[in-house]
Amino acid sequence: MKIFLIGLPGSGKTTLGRQLADNLRITFVDLDNAIEHREGLSITELFQTKKEAYFRQVESDVLTAFCQSADDFVVATGGGTPCFHNNMALMNRAGKTIFLDVPARIIAQRLSREQVTQRPLLLDLSQDALKDKIEFLRTQRLSFYRQAQHSIAQEDIGLHDLLAVAGRQTGFV
Repeated sequence: MKIFLIGLPGSGKTTLGRQLADNLRITFVDLDNAIEHREGLSITELFQTKKEAYFRQVESDVLTAFCQSADDFVVATGGGTPCFHNNMALMNRAGKTIFLDVPARIIAQRLSREQVTQRPLLLDLSQDALKDKIEFLRTQRLSFYRQAQHSIAQEDIGLHDLLAVAGRQTGFV
């Protein structure tokens, strides 16, 4: 079974994805790390040198390869992944999609300055501007995120919440 976690940057996709994959004894994939490995550049460097359109095409290509794989895994997507190149429909066809719907104010509190420097769309923002940008991104992306097969909307999503959705749906539990 393929499980795709989607949501805003800082919603917990990577942290929870690792926990879920460990619990289900399947592979964990961080889509951004897979892209960095393929391209030999960080996400920030890709945005700076080759621009967002190039990044989004590579992102879609890497996602497509995972969707076509016969392997079971949990994928933590990038926050914008569902919004480009029909990626949301691709993920829905390939496996289970789960939207981690964490309020923008909670995400802004979570993101440390170090984490923000690794996120090209959130660089150099004050705490207030960060919260505003996250709310703006949420507004822009929500119609895509709502296409997920499952949604968990709360401030503090834990492994038990994901297992209640993913485990039940996959037969792993």
